[in-house]
Amino acid sequence: MKRNRLWGELIHLFYPNVCVVCGNELLPGEEGVCLQCLYKLPKTHNFNEPDNDLEKLMAGRIPFERIASYAVYAKGGTLPPLIHHLKYRHKQAIGLLLGRMFGKDLMESEFLDSIDLIVPVPLHPKREKFRGYNQAEIIAKGLSDITSLPLSTNNLVRIIYNPTQTKRTKTERWENVKDIFKVTDPLLFQQKHLLLVDDVITTGSTLEACGIALQACKGVKISIATLGEVF
Repeated sequence: MKRNRLWGELIHLFYPNVCVVCGNELLPGEEGVCLQCLYKLPKTHNFNEPDNDLEKLMAGRIPFERIASYAVYAKGGTLPPLIHHLKYRHKQAIGLLLGRMFGKDLMESEFLDSIDLIVPVPLHPKREKFRGYNQAEIIAKGLSDITSLPLSTNNLVRIIYNPTQTKRTKTERWENVKDIFKVTDPLLFQQKHLLLVDDVITTGSTLEACGIALQACKGVKISIATLGEVF
């Protein structure tokens, strides 16, 4: 036991558990990010604002009930390194944590009152296999943990494998995602109010493509929640 403890202390010395934002060593109970950096997140609170900027962005593109984001995604800010480590460094705990925090805020509003199911934006199976998980599903799991709303992860699917959206123009982003989603069984979503979840909304093209695919479900209603918003 003493040898194991010593070995653990040596590992901790050379590979400390540090905050992915500020680099400070994490305290017991902190997971991936310190409380100080979480406190600095530029939260939008736009779930309390009907006709907010995101809703204006998506107006006329797909039918929706409400749209909200948790925080502003700005270069040099607190959120980008969190999203980066969630997506590319296997820090799934960060996605769960932020999803739960967002869920707690949403529970204090009327935003979720009529939601039936939480639906993460899907990855193509090939990309999900390469990454090991779908970051939107991790965030959605955190939301589900707090809200107790059921999660649907295999009815809205991505059927075309395409290049990443990074560094594409608005038009290129839309061409890149058009017709790449499909609902496997429209009856499962019929007459349901879905909360569509993604990591970051930039131009809204991916969420628009999902929304168009979901129109195959009779009487479906859509709301959207993302961790970050970019303008």
